[in-house]
Amino acid sequence: MDRKKNLRGAFLVVFITTVISIIIFLTNVRTPRIFNLIPQPHGPVKLDLPEVSDQTITPLINTKHLLVSAFMDQRVTGFDIRIIGIFRRDSIQSLYCIFLCHSSPFFISNTTPTNIQQADHYDFPFTATFVMCQIPQNCDATHVALLTQPDNVKDLNQTWLPIRNKVATKKEDDFEFDFTVCVSNLFGGYNNVLQFAQTLEMYRLLGVGRVVIYNTSCGPELNRLLHSYSQEGFVEMVPWPIDKHLKPAWGWNILEHPGDVHYFGQVTTLNECMYRSMRRSRYVLLNDIDEIIMPYQHDNLTTLMDTLQPQHPNTGVFFIENHIFPKKHFEPSQRFHLPQWSGVPGINILEHVYREEPDRTAYQPYKLIVQPRMVEETSIHEMRKNFGERFKVPPEVCRIIHVRVPLQGSLTLEQLKVDKRLWDFHERMIPNVDNVLRKVGLLSSDQQK
Repeated sequence: MDRKKNLRGAFLVVFITTVISIIIFLTNVRTPRIFNLIPQPHGPVKLDLPEVSDQTITPLINTKHLLVSAFMDQRVTGFDIRIIGIFRRDSIQSLYCIFLCHSSPFFISNTTPTNIQQADHYDFPFTATFVMCQIPQNCDATHVALLTQPDNVKDLNQTWLPIRNKVATKKEDDFEFDFTVCVSNLFGGYNNVLQFAQTLEMYRLLGVGRVVIYNTSCGPELNRLLHSYSQEGFVEMVPWPIDKHLKPAWGWNILEHPGDVHYFGQVTTLNECMYRSMRRSRYVLLNDIDEIIMPYQHDNLTTLMDTLQPQHPNTGVFFIENHIFPKKHFEPSQRFHLPQWSGVPGINILEHVYREEPDRTAYQPYKLIVQPRMVEETSIHEMRKNFGERFKVPPEVCRIIHVRVPLQGSLTLEQLKVDKRLWDFHERMIPNVDNVLRKVGLLSSDQQK
């Protein structure tokens, strides 16, 4: 008798345990997780949010990876969300998206699988990465997080990323800016103030409305200048503390410049800037701060693109050829060797008018003007994925003015071309540069009189 009672008792315990397990499973998997909601006396409830990232670089817990930003991107069939990150290539594992859904009340979605795509890595251990996933049905997603295990909705220690670009794409004639310049990286205490100011003022004259700069570090004088441009709204500064998370390389060749990631994460920042600008800017220029994409047959970028785009209506990517102006050669008349700039750190680009003719038998590094809505993924000099056609703009129409060390160092001065295109803008550019330098106290008092 006692043995039968014991068996019945054991069976009852097993039965009750099984029922409880099933209830817990159904609650965690099939029922959305409800956040702690605090009723408000008037109006909707307030959500006690989990940790939402306010950083531009966010470590992904339980991995070696870094997350940057998340965007709504429904241009690729089967996906809704694109998360841009920097992943360690030898430890990429399966990941799962989970969403914070806006409703009454707010709730956590079930997880969805991801598709992970690597960008150009140049053989470095870490690479720019795109994580693609779908939003579950009946979820008006506002934030996204990544989990390393599916259905692990109890693990809410991950930092959530806000989802950007949720507003519908505007019409082509209804953008906040016609042109945005994406400057991938400032690092190493960069302090080339004069060339920086000249370049930005030239872009303003050419029709650029916004310049986005990813800043790891810069010199004190340039920092003052950037702060001034940011206050007026012409420059958008994006902190880029990549050196706090990885050992970034100072170049593209891992044999010459060892490190964790190519050139301070340049591929990541260019793509992040392109997506950041997708709903705000008609065109995006992808180039370095010492480069000016210069029209040679038009007065500005607007008339250039208003000419090129109708000629190539299905084109979303325009390649611009790079032309080097060696900084070691100076225009002999010293016409623009201006005394008010003598104490300003950096290069005076008006003094360098000798141009190398590109060696077109070798690889040519182009930079790009793109319609970001027609681009999925860019590299530095190439376009990895886009939805339309591509066009190489003839150099007589538009080319890059790039004042730097020579690329073809063996060329003599007589073998260089004289190119004074910048001088066409000097009457407006010089006073504009003076004004911005004076505003931040970089012209001496006697020079301001």
